[in-house]
Amino acid sequence: MASGQARLRGPVRIVGAGLLGASLGLALRARNIDVILADASPSTLALAIDYGAGRKAEPGDAPELIVVCVPPDVTAVTVAAELANYPEALVTDVASVKLAPLAELRAMGADLTRYIGSHPMAGRERGGAVSARADLFDGRPWVIAGHDKISYRRAAPLESLVLDLGAIPIEMDAADHDASVALVSHVPQVVASLLAARLVGASDSAVALAGQALRDTTRIASSAPELWVQILAANSASVVEILQEYRQDLDAVIEALASPTANGARRTIADTIAGGNAGVTRIPGKHGQALHFSQLMIKVSDSPGELARLLTEIGAAGVNMEDLRLEHSPGAQFGLAEISVLPQAELALAAELAAGGWEIVGATA
Repeated sequence: MASGQARLRGPVRIVGAGLLGASLGLALRARNIDVILADASPSTLALAIDYGAGRKAEPGDAPELIVVCVPPDVTAVTVAAELANYPEALVTDVASVKLAPLAELRAMGADLTRYIGSHPMAGRERGGAVSARADLFDGRPWVIAGHDKISYRRAAPLESLVLDLGAIPIEMDAADHDASVALVSHVPQVVASLLAARLVGASDSAVALAGQALRDTTRIASSAPELWVQILAANSASVVEILQEYRQDLDAVIEALASPTANGARRTIADTIAGGNAGVTRIPGKHGQALHFSQLMIKVSDSPGELARLLTEIGAAGVNMEDLRLEHSPGAQFGLAEISVLPQAELALAAELAAGGWEIVGATA
């Protein structure tokens, strides 16, 4: 979370006290900003309040900013109600689609001079206030989807919110946003779910062989179906366009593998893998930096405190760890920690860890 004086004055009203709403509340309360929570479910509201994400609404509340954190199919109607009930407040929403709510609000005749859509690219596999984190938005992109009815000055409280939470504001119109998240979020969800679904009928012996590759590619497959029905339906045109291209690529690979010795088959397979190599390099690293990292694979004993000791020694070496992945096979008495570091730090860190008794399994300088 960003340090220093908060830009927002508050109060901030948050409608929807699930994962995103409660995380927003926790982050703002950490900055001593008054947070008002509302939720259609009394038990959900009570739980978020118990966790310290905010307080109940009171007569006379005059929020500076209202953040609507409800499912996509009720986003527009909820935003419209908040605009009507709080005529001085700026209202935003955090739905993962932006064109549909804006179009619905236009059709309703809502006051768009006080509405601007937004979308933090942050979340977890599990929802609810119980999974909320005050640091959920640290360093994450947060799209601000402007439109022709709102001024930059009127939208300033939203930018203040984003900066106060340590997120990175990105200006993008609703159409570009929906096309972009279809590529980097919505289609990956479909692909991960399809892959994971193949495991349902697999034998126990086959699943027991699963390694980190399968875990990485199916991590998001445990997402809530009822929410994704709404998201995918609201952004169906963009998702379908990408999936059709994906189907063409998949058909080409299937044809090549059906006759792997045919002319051009090996090239098709190689180009497919090489295309993935090229695409991975486009994914931004920490803080949005387009940097390439080296990996150290370190064997970690499966005993209490060992991973913490490894991380402490990496910090003592003065090396900034960019990413960490853990792999632990069932029944093994050790795990593998894959540490990503800047290439220029790899050899020195490997030498220092080896001198400290750590077994380096692999490195990619």
